[in-house]
Amino acid sequence: MLSDHRPRLSDHINSLFSTGRIVFTAEEAKLALSVDHGAFLDAAERLQRRGLLLKPRQGFYVIVPPQYLSWGAPPPTRYIDALMSHEGQTHSYYVGLLKAAELHGATHQAIMEFQMITAKRLPVIHAGRSRIVFYLQKNIEAVSAGIEDRKTETGKMRISSAALTALDLLRYPQASGGIDNIATVLSDLGHKIDSTQLATLSTLVGRPVIQRLGYLLDFLGYDSLIEPMLELLHARGSPSWTELDRHAGRERSIAPNPRLRDHRWRIVVRRIPQIDT
Repeated sequence: MLSDHRPRLSDHINSLFSTGRIVFTAEEAKLALSVDHGAFLDAAERLQRRGLLLKPRQGFYVIVPPQYLSWGAPPPTRYIDALMSHEGQTHSYYVGLLKAAELHGATHQAIMEFQMITAKRLPVIHAGRSRIVFYLQKNIEAVSAGIEDRKTETGKMRISSAALTALDLLRYPQASGGIDNIATVLSDLGHKIDSTQLATLSTLVGRPVIQRLGYLLDFLGYDSLIEPMLELLHARGSPSWTELDRHAGRERSIAPNPRLRDHRWRIVVRRIPQIDT
């Protein structure tokens, strides 16, 4: 138990919150309160049961502001950078995929996951209404040209640029909701993609990714983006034919005969993508 003459953990988190901080570590709190580990855990667990405190990772706590009590946690944007620092991933993460697309203004689809790209495998976090999911990219430094700092209410976070987001949607199709959803997101995102950056980042991915993304941008009418990618694609000779939708390619009983073969991108299209309007 915390001694009566010592500050209570609830008082400590109120003090932090008054200065704009919503995160702290167990070690920081124990030092500030002059208590041992057991006493701190007892106090923290009581506040967690009341919904006032969240522990997304061992030793890392998030204060739940009053306006988010019904959600069970504040939005991850308010603490994700601090969490990644706690995980030792300060410069080895970015918010990506559908969440990054949403942050860039692609809002056709409701985003059910807060999607992260990290340099090491991390388990899923359930934080109130949010589900934070991590996808592996071992060499994040290689794509640093496509990572931007974005201001948040409590500081900043790292997110993928529109160009890197577009490439990642095709690199991680299992996280992107299928080819129709990818095409829909790209229809919103395309006008924010920098063609020079897209061409530079495309040198870091496999040719099938370039082929699929190039075809979709071509299909959506983003002519200014595709020429540098097309030159890059054919610089080493004509690429092999590849399926636009890898799932459809594996399940050929669904669509056994290609709808068309796009010779520009060497893409097999078994079903034309459907855009959600």
